[in-house]
Amino acid sequence: MNTSPRALLTSFFMLLALLSCALSAPVSPVMRDVWVPKIISPTSDSIWTVGGTFLVTWDTSSEPSQVTNPTGQIYLRQGDATQSNPIKSGFALSDGQVSVTVPEDTTPGMWMVVLFGDSGNWSDEFPIDVATS
Repeated sequence: MNTSPRALLTSFFMLLALLSCALSAPVSPVMRDVWVPKIISPTSDSIWTVGGTFLVTWDTSSEPSQVTNPTGQIYLRQGDATQSNPIKSGFALSDGQVSVTVPEDTTPGMWMVVLFGDSGNWSDEFPIDVATS
């Protein structure tokens, strides 16, 4: 066994670094769960229109008792790009539904709804068409 002063000093600093990491971990009196509720609607059969108001729904049956972030936001996503501004925010994830209005500047095409709050998940892809007069 190597008990040279250098080996002891190295071991001491390694132990000190590990102790520092352990003490710097956040301590929370309540464990919170990350919740990813499944989006029920819209589905791939839905058809939305620019400027229209539609209902987004999600399954709340698996909601944990302690949700990390219980306030939701809804975004539109096309391909790999999520719009930078939510189309709805400030609602309770526990509500299970929220009405959203498709912004007038939305380009018609295939879109998904993204539900953020405790986690981010998205709906099936569905079309958003031009509003008919």
